Amino acid sequence: MKNYEFAVGFVTGALIIFVTLIQLNVALPLVWLLFMAGPFLVIWMVWSVLVAPVQIEETFEEQWYQDRPDLRRVED
Repeated sequence: MKNYEFAVGFVTGALIIFVTLIQLNVALPLVWLLFMAGPFLVIWMVWSVLVAPVQIEETFEEQWYQDRPDLRRVED
């Protein structure tokens, strides 16, 4: 597994746990701990995604939308 995929999964899991703990009225210090760690987790996730060694084959002009070929940029 790549590092950025782990970071995204971990932060998503932490968010789900955080919201679940709030709804279950679990110990407030645990909720605050996750709340205070949240910004650092998001910064770590963004940094992991931005420095990931992913090769992009298309340019923005070549591939306007990857999931909607009918929305490609029209050449004048």
